Amino acid sequence: MPRRNDLRRILLLGSGPIVIGQACEFDYSGTQACKALRAEGYEVVLVNSNPASIMTDPDMADRTYVEPLTPEVVARVIEQERPDALLPTMGGQTALNLAVSLAENGTLERFGVELIGADLQAIRKAEDRLLFKQAMERIGVKVCPSGIASSMEEAEAVGAAIGTYPRIIRPAFTLGGSGGGIAYNPEEYVSICKTGIDASPVSQILIEQSLLGWKEFELEVMRDLADNVVIVCSIENLDPMGVHTGDSITVAPAQTLTDREYQRLRDQSIAIIREIGVATGGSNIQFAINPADGEVVVIEMNPRVSRSSALASKATGFPIAKIAARLAVGYTLDEILNDITGKTPACFEPTIDYVVTKVPRFAFEKFRGSPAVLTTAMKSVGEAMAIGRCFEESFQKALRSLETGLAGWGGDRAEPELTPAELDRSLRTPSPERILFVRAAMIAGRTDEQIHALSRIDPWFLAKLRLLINTESELLNDRQLSEISAEDFLRLKQLGYSDCQIAWFTSSDQLEVREARLKLGVLPVFKTVDTCAAEFASSTPYHYSTYERRWFHLDADGILTIQPPSSEVSEDNRRKLMILGGGPNRIGQGIEFDYCCCHASFSAQDRGFATVMLNSNPETVSTDYDSSDRLYFEPLTFEDVLNVIEAERPEGVIVQFGGQTPLKLAIPLLRWLNSPAGQATGTRIWGTSPESIDRAEDREQFEAILRELDIRQPRNGLARSEQEARAVASTVGYPVVVRPSYVLGGRAMEVVYDELELNRYMTEAVQVEPDHPVLIDQYLQNAVEVDVDALCDRDGVVVIGGLMEHIEPAGIHSGDSACCLPSVSLGDEALNTIRSWTEALALRLEVQGLINLQFAVQRTSSGEERVFIIEANPRASRTVPFVAKATGVPLAKIATRLMAGETLADIGLIREPSPPLQAVKEAVLPFKRFPGADSLLGPEMRSTGEVMGWAPQFGMAYAKAELAAGEALPTKGNVFLSTHDRDKPALVPVAERLLALGFSLTATAGTATTLNESGLQVQPVLKVHEGRPNIEDLIRSGAVQLVINTPIGRQAAYDDRYLRRAALDYSVPTLTTLAGARSAVEGIEALQSQKFDIHALQDVHR
Repeated sequence: MPRRNDLRRILLLGSGPIVIGQACEFDYSGTQACKALRAEGYEVVLVNSNPASIMTDPDMADRTYVEPLTPEVVARVIEQERPDALLPTMGGQTALNLAVSLAENGTLERFGVELIGADLQAIRKAEDRLLFKQAMERIGVKVCPSGIASSMEEAEAVGAAIGTYPRIIRPAFTLGGSGGGIAYNPEEYVSICKTGIDASPVSQILIEQSLLGWKEFELEVMRDLADNVVIVCSIENLDPMGVHTGDSITVAPAQTLTDREYQRLRDQSIAIIREIGVATGGSNIQFAINPADGEVVVIEMNPRVSRSSALASKATGFPIAKIAARLAVGYTLDEILNDITGKTPACFEPTIDYVVTKVPRFAFEKFRGSPAVLTTAMKSVGEAMAIGRCFEESFQKALRSLETGLAGWGGDRAEPELTPAELDRSLRTPSPERILFVRAAMIAGRTDEQIHALSRIDPWFLAKLRLLINTESELLNDRQLSEISAEDFLRLKQLGYSDCQIAWFTSSDQLEVREARLKLGVLPVFKTVDTCAAEFASSTPYHYSTYERRWFHLDADGILTIQPPSSEVSEDNRRKLMILGGGPNRIGQGIEFDYCCCHASFSAQDRGFATVMLNSNPETVSTDYDSSDRLYFEPLTFEDVLNVIEAERPEGVIVQFGGQTPLKLAIPLLRWLNSPAGQATGTRIWGTSPESIDRAEDREQFEAILRELDIRQPRNGLARSEQEARAVASTVGYPVVVRPSYVLGGRAMEVVYDELELNRYMTEAVQVEPDHPVLIDQYLQNAVEVDVDALCDRDGVVVIGGLMEHIEPAGIHSGDSACCLPSVSLGDEALNTIRSWTEALALRLEVQGLINLQFAVQRTSSGEERVFIIEANPRASRTVPFVAKATGVPLAKIATRLMAGETLADIGLIREPSPPLQAVKEAVLPFKRFPGADSLLGPEMRSTGEVMGWAPQFGMAYAKAELAAGEALPTKGNVFLSTHDRDKPALVPVAERLLALGFSLTATAGTATTLNESGLQVQPVLKVHEGRPNIEDLIRSGAVQLVINTPIGRQAAYDDRYLRRAALDYSVPTLTTLAGARSAVEGIEALQSQKFDIHALQDVHR
């Protein structure tokens, strides 16, 4: 069928901020859809609240709205832009739920907007648990014995019918299993059912008999309007049922299915997609198989591009989102050419001649109080993927891609010593570490049968892991490096062992291992991801490394010659630039750095360079085969980076854009590039030198620079023992901020108020050693933090790209604080000081490209503003995308040109850009995913993503940012106040304004007394330990619309956590700083008195 000519303008909905269950895979799918639709000549209108995404770049869509993703806002966009169609399948669950709301409230019908890709009936059938169950019964596909409930009474009745425990609870229309879980007893059952009903937008849960221990599979399916269906990829979970597929190690293609079992899943998938009625595009269908008798049940279906679609796209090279977008506008699969081969149509099912493994990345250490146990509710914050010729190779490469200190599966640290009971518990309980406990069990002498009985991991995977243990016994244990032969090396490398692991076993250094291996002629070769197992030539350089044997060639004369393994990297004589990506998403290092890497590639391509991208994250735009000229899906380790440099010999390497991951490699890489082997490649590190980056990161070197430039910093010290820490803290003066040196995202950082708390921190939080000192800084009270992103060229010209004022006070991690651009409250003198110190430091650190600096401005009692520097990072920061969207100046693209040797004058950027609107960036926090964790903000970063709100005035911009973050400010109702004594005087004006805006006030006794003494009418309420009815009762009965709670010190924070948890459970917006409360009041005032306007990016930055 030809493309539809009755459509002209298509509305695309993004997925909003990065949250657990919905990460940057939807930036990838949305970006692909934008490109595909515009290439077909359609106008694309995009709505997405996430400024850090590539899809919200002004040249991705024709009209881009960085606005809250709510039905009301999208309806305004529809009214303004009048699209002909809405494609809701590229923005995850958020976009799907929005499309349902807009269809049900009549907006789509009123403005004549057609749903394409999936219609309302298909979405409802797939997402509504009861309709899906009925649909499966109609086509004879088994579902798990289950029942549907919309109230606690119905849940009790379903539970009684099922009878046994455990039971699995799955809410309808939610993402990443949010609100669901596994109940092992009646008490847990009641708790999870209640949470699930609250989490579901339609208050519906599915309660299933447990299938714990069954095997789990997924199939990625595509269908077109002519009813052609293809299976793109099969994926198998290494973890058995009971672990959310996003939290499980997964393998593609499926490894343990017989051909008959696979054909049965294929047939059922095709029947399901037809019955549900997904007319075009990709769907993800999940199955469970009973390993005892082969019984198959379907678990669920996503009628949209999903997280697994991104994984399947990267695993096969088949661009699911791009093809789905074209199917939605009328094409059929046989009419679309496969980009990778350039010859085969999209109706050819991908065939792969390698194994792909995905391993999730977790952040439980950020959420103390929440157990590191995996269930059906997703908790991982990112993932790494690796490709190898066999499972063992791809599995070990995936583990070393995680950035958690693993060099593979073992062989990098001493094995843990566990009692038999501890080992049993660790194998039985799904956790991020369980796969390492499988190793410990094998080394402890457990058989595969015993491990399977406890973990339910399939015996096939255990046999593969056992092979690694046996290989180590044979080739590595108790051997010297010199004893390892070329044949031994080849066997080890084919099983995925890194040079680091071999070095650990042989008590040597990884560069010594590399040298020995190269001398023996054991080198990696690069193979191509081509969708067709080499049946057709591939025109797309998308590569992975592996190790192959030499082969023998018999010519026509009967002469046998030995041929070296062949690499599939083609010659390219253009100037090359290599970009090191950021690896898996994690808290502190997310999509913002991928945005910078993509911009580096786009900018260098515009200047005529061939770009080489190296990354291991399957969710990202940077690992799309058309984001760069060459893509290497490899771990970001020293060994793997050197392999790619030797294969490509790029002119330059960029290490400053991928966050801490490539920065950790910068100094070792520089040393290697200066060695004879490195010099032979002709490669150098572009931009600011690694030595300068190190000078800024190293506390003692940085302090010397500050003294030389006469730049003020908070009193501080460095402690290499507990005794030193107590002495430094007493000299600096309490409260102090303590943290380990060289950390990302404020890991293990705390504000401590006295020596007792310091002692606890030193024993609980960190292992202080001479090589790992602890940094102790004066905590600046009543200070405003400021973030600056600046550019510096080779001529020493410095231009500030953006100067942002934080809303939360200094002491809250900058990644968790809201911030505004331009500044709203700082005086000219403080701003001028910040600008001059920025210039001085950029010049002193010899920056070529980007630098991010953080300052604190402390207001004295006399009103004077004193500026302190907190830190300087001569690299890209997480605020770069926000600044680019707010000002219209693409900092990362410009920085790439500066690294290539251009000047700011050449580019035409000679002064600090002035944002046309007031922009506010707000952090999005995942506390709901971690029961038991406290929502109090502090110096350790815990946000997963960000949103942006903008308007002519600050109040409305802040209100829009809160709405986009899912924390909509109330415009009427009751506000609960409870603050520390030190905050009470400053609370009075906030309370006065809330009363003037028509709110009633409730407060705990001490706060109520202070406010009553100031002549304000406040209703007192009991704390929880004081009796009933108390504040928790009020929150849980819906009598509180906003909570302002500012505890200070560990005890107060602990006393009030129950209150913050209740507010979180009932979705009551909670502010834990007075600065946040003041901003919220401004936002509420704006919502009550001003028009809520929307702005297209292209209009703002004309």
